[in-house]
Amino acid sequence: MGAQKAARDDEFRAFTGSAWTRLLRTAYLLAGDRHSAEDLVQQALERAYVAWGRVRAADDPYAYVRRILINEHARRFRRRPAEQLVTAVPESAGPDGVDGYARLDERAVLLAALGALPPRQRQAVVLRYWEDLSESQAAAAMGCSVGTVKSQASKGLAKLRGSSSLTGLTSIGGRR
Repeated sequence: MGAQKAARDDEFRAFTGSAWTRLLRTAYLLAGDRHSAEDLVQQALERAYVAWGRVRAADDPYAYVRRILINEHARRFRRRPAEQLVTAVPESAGPDGVDGYARLDERAVLLAALGALPPRQRQAVVLRYWEDLSESQAAAAMGCSVGTVKSQASKGLAKLRGSSSLTGLTSIGGRR
């Protein structure tokens, strides 16, 4: 029994090591700041560890854990008001330091606009355009229909396009 638990723990550690960065990026876009994103990923991974037998048996364990992450984010939103979800600017441009201050400012503006979206619209936009999931994959991750994903992503993009704070951004894919 001890050898099985050790093997299970090693397998989970390997999964966590390979999925951490992607999960953290998605959580960051959903939560709006690094600390909340790290907490969100840790909570999702705690739930995944408890259900690791089901997770590893899934067709795509990463998609399974991403769904847990999205559900955790939704639970958090239900517990506290929306204005508390996105309050901070990213701490740095990134671990490689490639981004300059202008890019960091643009990111902050984009994240603030993304944070102003209702949670379902934010989830749809993040999953479709950041995670590059198909509509059916995003629907599975969000636990809703494809039509809901289309509708929520469309509404979210319309709000982002209509945001006056995003008008001049070009390096992050703003309107030209």
